[in-house]
Amino acid sequence: MSTDLATPEVGGPEAEEHHHDPAVMRKTAMWVFLGSEVLFFGSLITTFLLYSNDVGDGPGSEIFDIPFTSVSSFILLMSSLTMVLAHHSAMRQDWRQMRVWLLATALLGSVFIAGQVYEFTEFVHEGLTVSTSPFGSAFFVLTGFHGAHVAVGVLMLLATYFMSAAGRFRPDRGMNVEIVGLYWHFVDIVWIVIFTIVYLLQV
Repeated sequence: MSTDLATPEVGGPEAEEHHHDPAVMRKTAMWVFLGSEVLFFGSLITTFLLYSNDVGDGPGSEIFDIPFTSVSSFILLMSSLTMVLAHHSAMRQDWRQMRVWLLATALLGSVFIAGQVYEFTEFVHEGLTVSTSPFGSAFFVLTGFHGAHVAVGVLMLLATYFMSAAGRFRPDRGMNVEIVGLYWHFVDIVWIVIFTIVYLLQV
């Protein structure tokens, strides 16, 4: 008896179609990108640890305002929750609710960036700049690099929001909520590591 109908050929059309599935390829590309980002952040964190005690004649971690940064960190972590809700709404094809949660996530990310700008300004007033010491250079490069990633994430969220509001959002094409969510959760996880190493372990 022929079994052609019961057992699909390995490497046949079904496997080929799955292999070239645009959604799978986009997700894979994002994971590859995030993997490269892990290496970048790993090198920056390692550099900070090497120079964390080399403050020269400038201030060090004693000027950190842990309560303020803790609040900023909490705000950023809460944005992961709103991002999950946005993705859940997209899965249910509730586009209006999706836009609400996307905007909420972008707002929380913007508040975090504003807090970081305020924090940097205060540190400069205290005498800590990029050129003050190796500690200052490593600190500003690491946290500033992360802040730039948050800013990019906010732009991605707003782009998705406006595309949906204009009726040009296609969940099966281009940048969708799942891809944006992967990036955003990565940024949040990296901040947990940075906050723990740079702020909590230095005081």
